[in-house]
Amino acid sequence: MKTDRLIAIIMLLLQHKKISASKLAEMFEVSTRTIYRDIEAINLAGIPIVTYPGANGGVGIMEEFKINNKFFTTSEIEKMLLGLGSISQIISNNELKNTLAKVKSLIPASNLRDIELKSNQISIDITPWIGNKNFHPNFEKIKEALNENKYISFDYLNNKGEKSKRKIEPYRLLLKEGYWYLQAYCTEKEDFRTFKLSRMSKVEILEENFIPRDFDFNALATIKNSGKKIIKIKLIVDELLRDRMIELCGEENIKPWKEKKLIVDFPFIDDEYSYNILLGFGDKCECIAPASIREKLIKKIEDLLKIYNK
Repeated sequence: MKTDRLIAIIMLLLQHKKISASKLAEMFEVSTRTIYRDIEAINLAGIPIVTYPGANGGVGIMEEFKINNKFFTTSEIEKMLLGLGSISQIISNNELKNTLAKVKSLIPASNLRDIELKSNQISIDITPWIGNKNFHPNFEKIKEALNENKYISFDYLNNKGEKSKRKIEPYRLLLKEGYWYLQAYCTEKEDFRTFKLSRMSKVEILEENFIPRDFDFNALATIKNSGKKIIKIKLIVDELLRDRMIELCGEENIKPWKEKKLIVDFPFIDDEYSYNILLGFGDKCECIAPASIREKLIKKIEDLLKIYNK
Protein backbone atom coordinates (compact mmCIF):
# COMPACT_ATOMS: atom_id res chain seq x y z
CA MET A 1 0.00 0.00 0.00
CA LYS A 2 1.42 3.40 -0.94
CA THR A 3 0.27 5.12 2.29
CA ASP A 4 1.85 2.36 4.34
CA ARG A 5 5.14 2.80 2.45
CA LEU A 6 5.12 6.59 2.80
CA ILE A 7 4.70 6.38 6.58
CA ALA A 8 7.51 3.82 6.79
CA ILE A 9 9.84 6.04 4.70
CA ILE A 10 9.09 9.04 6.96
CA MET A 11 9.92 6.97 10.04
CA LEU A 12 13.21 5.80 8.51
CA LEU A 13 14.20 9.34 7.51
CA LEU A 14 13.42 10.58 11.03
CA GLN A 15 15.76 7.95 12.45
CA HIS A 16 18.64 8.46 9.96
CA LYS A 17 20.41 11.54 8.62
CA LYS A 18 20.23 10.24 5.05
CA ILE A 19 19.41 7.09 3.10
CA SER A 20 20.07 6.44 -0.58
CA ALA A 21 17.12 6.03 -2.92
CA SER A 22 18.54 2.70 -4.11
CA LYS A 23 18.63 1.42 -0.51
CA LEU A 24 14.99 2.46 0.04
CA ALA A 25 14.02 0.81 -3.25
CA GLU A 26 15.69 -2.42 -2.12
CA MET A 27 14.00 -2.30 1.29
CA PHE A 28 10.49 -1.78 -0.13
CA GLU A 29 10.99 -3.91 -3.26
CA VAL A 30 10.04 -1.12 -5.66
CA SER A 31 11.92 0.86 -8.32
CA THR A 32 14.08 3.90 -7.50
CA ARG A 33 11.68 5.87 -9.71
CA THR A 34 8.84 4.93 -7.35
CA ILE A 35 10.93 6.01 -4.34
CA TYR A 36 11.61 9.40 -5.92
CA ARG A 37 7.86 9.83 -6.48
CA ASP A 38 7.25 8.91 -2.83
CA ILE A 39 9.89 11.44 -1.69
CA GLU A 40 8.24 14.13 -3.81
CA ALA A 41 4.84 13.30 -2.25
CA ILE A 42 6.34 13.54 1.26
CA ASN A 43 7.89 16.90 0.39
CA LEU A 44 4.57 18.19 -1.02
CA ALA A 45 2.85 17.08 2.19
CA GLY A 46 4.93 19.65 4.09
CA ILE A 47 7.84 17.54 5.38
CA PRO A 48 10.98 19.26 4.02
CA ILE A 49 13.30 16.85 2.19
CA VAL A 50 17.03 17.47 1.72
CA THR A 51 19.02 15.82 -1.09
CA TYR A 52 22.69 15.00 -0.46
CA PRO A 53 24.64 14.66 -3.74
CA GLY A 54 27.68 12.49 -4.42
CA ALA A 55 28.65 8.84 -4.16
CA ASN A 56 27.66 8.69 -0.47
CA GLY A 57 24.63 10.89 -0.94
CA GLY A 58 20.97 10.24 -0.40
CA VAL A 59 17.82 11.87 0.92
CA GLY A 60 16.89 13.03 4.40
CA ILE A 61 14.57 15.27 6.40
CA MET A 62 15.78 18.77 7.28
CA GLU A 63 17.39 18.66 10.74
CA GLU A 64 15.49 21.74 11.96
CA PHE A 65 12.26 19.92 11.21
CA LYS A 66 13.35 16.79 13.08
CA ILE A 67 13.86 18.80 16.27
CA ASN A 68 10.10 19.36 16.46
CA ASN A 69 8.81 15.81 16.83
CA LYS A 70 5.19 17.00 16.87
CA PHE A 71 4.48 17.25 13.13
CA PHE A 72 1.59 14.84 13.90
CA THR A 73 -0.81 16.17 16.54
CA THR A 74 -2.27 13.86 19.21
CA SER A 75 -5.63 13.96 17.41
CA GLU A 76 -4.00 13.04 14.07
CA ILE A 77 -2.18 10.09 15.64
CA GLU A 78 -5.45 8.87 17.18
CA LYS A 79 -7.09 8.98 13.73
CA MET A 80 -4.17 7.09 12.16
CA LEU A 81 -4.37 4.38 14.82
CA LEU A 82 -8.14 4.11 14.34
CA GLY A 83 -7.80 3.83 10.56
CA LEU A 84 -4.87 1.40 10.57
CA GLY A 85 -6.43 -0.68 13.36
CA SER A 86 -9.71 -1.02 11.48
CA ILE A 87 -7.94 -1.99 8.25
CA SER A 88 -5.88 -4.62 10.09
CA GLN A 89 -9.13 -6.25 11.29
CA ILE A 90 -10.33 -6.50 7.70
CA ILE A 91 -7.05 -7.46 6.03
CA SER A 92 -4.53 -9.66 7.82
CA ASN A 93 -1.20 -8.17 6.80
CA ASN A 94 2.16 -8.08 8.61
CA GLU A 95 3.06 -4.77 6.97
CA LEU A 96 0.00 -3.14 8.51
CA LYS A 97 0.99 -4.48 11.94
CA ASN A 98 4.47 -3.02 11.45
CA THR A 99 2.96 0.32 10.44
CA LEU A 100 0.82 0.35 13.60
CA ALA A 101 3.95 -0.20 15.67
CA LYS A 102 5.78 2.61 13.83
CA VAL A 103 2.94 5.08 14.34
CA LYS A 104 2.84 4.19 18.05
CA SER A 105 6.57 4.96 18.23
CA LEU A 106 5.69 8.60 17.50
CA ILE A 107 3.82 8.80 20.82
CA PRO A 108 5.64 9.68 24.06
CA ALA A 109 5.47 6.73 26.47
CA SER A 110 3.61 8.85 29.03
CA ASN A 111 0.76 9.48 26.55
CA LEU A 112 0.63 6.08 24.83
CA ARG A 113 -1.99 4.43 27.06
CA ASP A 114 -4.38 7.39 26.89
CA ILE A 115 -4.13 7.66 23.09
CA GLU A 116 -4.57 3.89 22.64
CA LEU A 117 -7.71 4.00 24.80
CA LYS A 118 -9.16 6.83 22.70
CA SER A 119 -8.29 5.16 19.39
CA ASN A 120 -10.02 1.96 20.58
CA GLN A 121 -13.28 3.77 21.36
CA ILE A 122 -14.36 3.11 17.75
CA SER A 123 -13.84 -0.28 16.11
CA ILE A 124 -14.78 -1.40 12.61
CA ASP A 125 -15.28 -5.16 12.29
CA ILE A 126 -17.33 -6.53 9.39
CA THR A 127 -16.74 -10.24 10.12
CA PRO A 128 -19.88 -12.22 11.10
CA TRP A 129 -20.61 -13.25 14.71
CA ILE A 130 -20.93 -16.88 13.60
CA GLY A 131 -19.96 -18.87 10.52
CA ASN A 132 -16.98 -18.43 8.22
CA LYS A 133 -14.79 -15.53 9.34
CA ASN A 134 -12.23 -15.96 6.53
CA PHE A 135 -12.19 -13.69 3.53
CA HIS A 136 -12.48 -14.94 0.01
CA PRO A 137 -9.33 -16.98 -0.90
CA ASN A 138 -8.93 -14.93 -4.08
CA PHE A 139 -8.52 -11.69 -2.14
CA GLU A 140 -4.71 -11.87 -1.88
CA LYS A 141 -4.38 -12.68 -5.60
CA ILE A 142 -6.45 -9.64 -6.51
CA LYS A 143 -4.40 -7.38 -4.21
CA GLU A 144 -1.21 -8.61 -5.88
CA ALA A 145 -2.61 -7.92 -9.35
CA LEU A 146 -3.71 -4.43 -8.25
CA ASN A 147 -0.22 -3.62 -6.95
CA GLU A 148 1.52 -4.87 -10.10
CA ASN A 149 -1.03 -3.70 -12.74
CA LYS A 150 -1.52 -7.24 -14.01
CA TYR A 151 -4.52 -8.67 -15.84
CA ILE A 152 -6.75 -11.18 -14.05
CA SER A 153 -8.80 -13.96 -15.60
CA PHE A 154 -11.66 -15.75 -13.82
CA ASP A 155 -14.99 -17.50 -14.23
CA TYR A 156 -17.94 -15.35 -13.18
CA LEU A 157 -21.44 -16.39 -12.16
CA ASN A 158 -23.92 -13.49 -12.43
CA ASN A 159 -27.11 -13.07 -10.38
CA LYS A 160 -29.06 -14.93 -13.09
CA GLY A 161 -26.88 -18.02 -12.74
CA GLU A 162 -25.12 -17.39 -16.08
CA LYS A 163 -21.43 -18.32 -16.19
CA SER A 164 -18.83 -16.49 -18.29
CA LYS A 165 -15.06 -16.25 -18.66
CA ARG A 166 -13.65 -12.77 -17.96
CA LYS A 167 -10.34 -11.00 -18.44
CA ILE A 168 -10.11 -7.71 -16.60
CA GLU A 169 -7.86 -4.84 -15.56
CA PRO A 170 -8.33 -4.54 -11.76
CA TYR A 171 -8.66 -1.02 -10.35
CA ARG A 172 -10.23 -1.11 -6.90
CA LEU A 173 -11.51 -3.43 -4.18
CA LEU A 174 -14.71 -2.18 -2.58
CA LEU A 175 -16.37 -3.25 0.66
CA LYS A 176 -20.11 -2.56 0.43
CA GLU A 177 -22.83 -3.74 2.86
CA GLY A 178 -20.50 -6.44 4.19
CA TYR A 179 -19.59 -7.81 0.74
CA TRP A 180 -16.36 -7.40 -1.24
CA TYR A 181 -16.50 -6.24 -4.86
CA LEU A 182 -13.85 -5.71 -7.52
CA GLN A 183 -14.20 -2.68 -9.78
CA ALA A 184 -12.37 -3.29 -13.04
CA TYR A 185 -12.23 -2.74 -16.79
CA CYS A 186 -13.64 -5.77 -18.60
CA THR A 187 -11.89 -6.46 -21.92
CA GLU A 188 -14.93 -8.42 -23.18
CA LYS A 189 -17.49 -5.66 -22.47
CA GLU A 190 -14.95 -2.88 -23.20
CA ASP A 191 -16.23 -0.95 -20.19
CA PHE A 192 -15.85 -0.70 -16.41
CA ARG A 193 -17.75 -3.30 -14.43
CA THR A 194 -18.27 -4.25 -10.77
CA PHE A 195 -17.79 -7.93 -9.84
CA LYS A 196 -18.80 -9.58 -6.57
CA LEU A 197 -15.87 -11.58 -5.19
CA SER A 198 -18.08 -14.43 -3.96
CA ARG A 199 -19.20 -15.03 -7.57
CA MET A 200 -15.63 -15.27 -8.91
CA SER A 201 -13.85 -18.62 -9.30
CA LYS A 202 -10.65 -19.94 -10.92
CA VAL A 203 -8.98 -16.57 -10.39
CA GLU A 204 -5.58 -16.38 -12.09
CA ILE A 205 -3.05 -13.55 -12.31
CA LEU A 206 -1.80 -13.28 -15.89
CA GLU A 207 1.81 -12.43 -16.77
CA GLU A 208 0.69 -9.56 -18.97
CA ASN A 209 0.77 -6.05 -17.51
CA PHE A 210 -1.67 -3.29 -18.47
CA ILE A 211 -1.28 0.47 -18.61
CA PRO A 212 -3.83 1.99 -16.19
CA ARG A 213 -6.62 3.92 -17.92
CA ASP A 214 -7.86 7.36 -17.00
CA PHE A 215 -11.08 6.85 -15.10
CA ASP A 216 -13.24 8.60 -12.54
CA PHE A 217 -13.23 6.95 -9.10
CA ASN A 218 -16.47 8.79 -8.31
CA ALA A 219 -18.13 7.16 -11.32
CA LEU A 220 -17.25 3.78 -9.80
CA ALA A 221 -18.38 4.76 -6.31
CA THR A 222 -21.79 3.10 -6.62
CA ILE A 223 -22.66 -0.37 -7.84
CA LYS A 224 -24.59 -0.20 -11.08
CA ASN A 225 -28.05 -1.75 -11.04
CA SER A 226 -28.12 -2.50 -14.78
CA GLY A 227 -30.47 0.39 -15.48
CA LYS A 228 -33.25 -0.99 -13.28
CA LYS A 229 -35.58 1.67 -11.95
CA ILE A 230 -35.78 2.40 -8.24
CA ILE A 231 -39.38 2.75 -7.04
CA LYS A 232 -40.89 3.61 -3.67
CA ILE A 233 -42.99 0.92 -2.05
CA LYS A 234 -44.96 1.18 1.21
CA LEU A 235 -44.22 -1.14 4.07
CA ILE A 236 -45.76 -1.63 7.49
CA VAL A 237 -43.01 -2.81 9.79
CA ASP A 238 -42.59 -3.66 13.44
CA GLU A 239 -41.05 -0.98 15.70
CA LEU A 240 -38.20 -3.43 16.29
CA LEU A 241 -37.03 -2.79 12.70
CA ARG A 242 -36.71 0.99 13.12
CA ASP A 243 -32.90 1.02 13.19
CA ARG A 244 -32.66 -1.20 10.12
CA MET A 245 -35.19 0.97 8.24
CA ILE A 246 -33.23 4.13 9.13
CA GLU A 247 -30.09 2.52 7.69
CA LEU A 248 -31.84 1.49 4.46
CA CYS A 249 -34.01 4.51 3.65
CA GLY A 250 -33.48 7.33 6.16
CA GLU A 251 -35.58 8.56 9.06
CA GLU A 252 -37.46 11.04 6.85
CA ASN A 253 -39.16 8.07 5.11
CA ILE A 254 -40.46 6.56 8.36
CA LYS A 255 -43.69 7.53 10.13
CA PRO A 256 -45.49 6.14 13.20
CA TRP A 257 -48.40 3.82 12.46
CA LYS A 258 -50.33 2.04 15.20
CA GLU A 259 -49.81 -0.71 17.73
CA LYS A 260 -46.01 -0.26 17.72
CA LYS A 261 -45.90 -0.30 13.95
CA LEU A 262 -44.24 2.03 11.42
CA ILE A 263 -45.16 2.91 7.85
CA VAL A 264 -42.13 3.20 5.57
CA ASP A 265 -41.52 4.57 2.06
CA PHE A 266 -38.94 2.02 0.99
CA PRO A 267 -36.63 2.36 -2.10
CA PHE A 268 -37.00 -0.85 -4.08
CA ILE A 269 -35.68 -2.46 -7.27
CA ASP A 270 -37.82 -5.20 -8.81
CA ASP A 271 -35.18 -7.94 -8.68
CA GLU A 272 -34.40 -11.09 -6.70
CA TYR A 273 -31.94 -9.35 -4.38
CA SER A 274 -34.52 -6.79 -3.22
CA TYR A 275 -37.24 -9.41 -2.68
CA ASN A 276 -34.83 -11.41 -0.54
CA ILE A 277 -34.22 -8.34 1.64
CA LEU A 278 -37.96 -7.97 2.30
CA LEU A 279 -38.48 -11.68 2.90
CA GLY A 280 -35.57 -11.59 5.34
CA PHE A 281 -37.64 -9.38 7.66
CA GLY A 282 -40.09 -12.27 8.10
CA ASP A 283 -43.40 -11.51 9.84
CA LYS A 284 -42.12 -8.13 11.05
CA CYS A 285 -42.69 -6.55 7.61
CA GLU A 286 -45.68 -6.32 5.23
CA CYS A 287 -45.72 -4.69 1.80
CA ILE A 288 -49.03 -2.86 1.27
CA ALA A 289 -48.33 -1.08 -2.04
CA PRO A 290 -48.02 -1.26 -4.94
CA ALA A 291 -50.23 -4.28 -5.54
CA SER A 292 -47.89 -5.78 -8.15
CA ILE A 293 -44.97 -6.03 -5.70
CA ARG A 294 -47.25 -7.36 -2.95
CA GLU A 295 -48.57 -10.08 -5.29
CA LYS A 296 -45.04 -11.15 -6.26
CA LEU A 297 -44.10 -11.40 -2.59
CA ILE A 298 -47.18 -13.54 -1.90
CA LYS A 299 -46.24 -15.83 -4.80
CA LYS A 300 -42.68 -16.23 -3.47
CA ILE A 301 -44.00 -17.02 0.03
CA GLU A 302 -46.41 -19.59 -1.43
CA ASP A 303 -43.59 -21.22 -3.42
CA LEU A 304 -41.49 -21.36 -0.27
CA LEU A 305 -44.36 -22.92 1.67
CA LYS A 306 -44.74 -25.64 -0.99
CA ILE A 307 -41.17 -26.73 -0.33
CA TYR A 308 -41.85 -27.20 3.37
CA ASN A 309 -45.24 -28.88 2.78
CA LYS A 310 -43.82 -31.69 0.65
